[in-house]
Amino acid sequence: MEELLRKRTGGVGGILHTLFHIVDVEWSWVRVLQGKDDFQESFEEYQSLEKILQLDTKFQPEVREFVRSWSVEKENNILYNPQPDESIMTDTWGEVMRHMIAHEIHHIGQLSIWARQIGKKPVSANLIGRELSHTLPKI
Repeated sequence: MEELLRKRTGGVGGILHTLFHIVDVEWSWVRVLQGKDDFQESFEEYQSLEKILQLDTKFQPEVREFVRSWSVEKENNILYNPQPDESIMTDTWGEVMRHMIAHEIHHIGQLSIWARQIGKKPVSANLIGRELSHTLPKI
């Protein structure tokens, strides 16, 4: 637990906070694209691996369904995203989805470095074989 909470160079803090951040950001973007309320919880309430795993388990069905229902028609949908300065940022849903993927890959790399620093084997960043495509041809 000490290693999970230890502040580290880069990112949002430490290993546990980064895991919370990944779950939070992924689900928040999916919710925003669907026009639903964003997640407004604080890391302070999730300072154990068990609580973050429970949160991820709770969010995964909605995230999985959204990703698996992706279609080319959704690619150019426009997200109107109000900003704190009252301006409105516009992005395509496709751009947001690619940002979500890049965000997760970025943090996989960061967590890999931290894992090595504490003598643990890092999680693979290989996305092949993770059933990310639902349009594979039957052979």
